[in-house]
Amino acid sequence: MGTKARKKNITKTLKKGASEFSASKDKAADFLPLEGGPARKLPDTEVREGKATVLYIGRIPHGFYENEMEGFFKQFGTIKRLRLARNKKAGKSKHFGFIEFESPEVSKVVAETMHNYLLFEHLLQVRLIPPEHVHPRLWKGVNRWYKPLNWVKIERKRQDKERTLEEHNKLVEGILKRDKKRRKRIEAAGIDYECPEMVGAIQAAPKKIRFAD
Repeated sequence: MGTKARKKNITKTLKKGASEFSASKDKAADFLPLEGGPARKLPDTEVREGKATVLYIGRIPHGFYENEMEGFFKQFGTIKRLRLARNKKAGKSKHFGFIEFESPEVSKVVAETMHNYLLFEHLLQVRLIPPEHVHPRLWKGVNRWYKPLNWVKIERKRQDKERTLEEHNKLVEGILKRDKKRRKRIEAAGIDYECPEMVGAIQAAPKKIRFAD
């Protein structure tokens, strides 16, 4: 292809792009592609947002739990489901949760009203979640209220369990090993301290012992 033909082809392409751009002005284009070409318009999400009923609520303050959330947000409308994210082990709040209302209009009003709402020195972050972005397992176990574990009782049971003689000797051996490491760290730090002896370390058997048959 010669130089004149190449220039003619470039001019033709530029004219075509200019005509497409001028025609796209009437469609209120949102952006121009970096790689060139006609202006483009972002997909319309108004219809999908109008159907959203699930809200994400972040920065939930301490003490504002399921009952408090339900009592506060039901003033806007009927709550279908509510979930507060909690730590599986300790049961403490993770300070974010989700609420689903029956009406999309109510959800939209709550998102507009409660976003950046100051509650117990926390600015709530409330946003609508489009239906296609709601995880299918979001509401799994939502009707089961969390019952905190009694870790004091669990640890007491673990410490007071009956042990065989081998288990007891292994327990004492671990205690003595940790005590030896502690003494070495104290000496390495240059501290002149005489550690007391471990009481019960040479005990023949514990109070609760289970002998193997």
